[in-house]
Amino acid sequence: MKILVTFAMENEFAPWRALRPFRPSDWGKAEVYSAQIGAAEVGVIVTGVGPRVAGLRAQDAMHANGSSIQMCVSSGLAGAVKSEYAIGQVLAAKAVRSAMPGGDRGTNLVECSGALLSFAESCGATLVNRFYTSERAIGTAEEKEHIGQLADAVEMESFGVLTEAAGAGIPGVAIRAISDLAEEELPLDMNEVFTHEGRVSVPRVLAQVARHPGAMPGLMKLGKQNKTAAESLAQFLDRYVATVAERTAALGARGAGQ
Repeated sequence: MKILVTFAMENEFAPWRALRPFRPSDWGKAEVYSAQIGAAEVGVIVTGVGPRVAGLRAQDAMHANGSSIQMCVSSGLAGAVKSEYAIGQVLAAKAVRSAMPGGDRGTNLVECSGALLSFAESCGATLVNRFYTSERAIGTAEEKEHIGQLADAVEMESFGVLTEAAGAGIPGVAIRAISDLAEEELPLDMNEVFTHEGRVSVPRVLAQVARHPGAMPGLMKLGKQNKTAAESLAQFLDRYVATVAERTAALGARGAGQ
């Protein structure tokens, strides 16, 4: 079974990469890190931040391997926009919403696979109604409160990735770990630190810190929370992809024997 998993940034992927012997590989035009986990061949793409760049990077892998990729997971970290979610809690969304329509269908809502959600719940994820994919980093408690009327968590890639998966006929699911709480504000304007390719620019981060030296304690706290969330997500994903592949193989064998 071939599974495509996307992360926006390397630090989101790093704990899982430390657990398994992921190796650089090519899926079509896409550069991926691949590893065998149980019965699954997993390919991970680090897309960069934002729905457009994430969708384009995922598209490269899907167009060359669409007939062999059997599922797609848009993963990474997310900000809670409701108070009931904790740091490191893994959420799986029934659907992903965006402010802007995407894909050939021109819709701003993409549904996740019911079967993949069922597997996620059985592996310990909390099922929620919606993720909201934003085109910009949401940094204030006020903004989070507003988005909380529409969704359970906010992130920046899932709509782009899962729209491409739907267009390629690949079942998809959005799974995220909470890295900041609904009432927490980001210490810096993160929109100022990303390049056009969706990468974090170290010089831009340093420039932001120089202008706002009081942000350092908040940045250190956020870094610890990101690490906690990424480690929780790695443990979940390792268990999840192995479970999905094993149960899918068992169902296929059962069907072949009937």
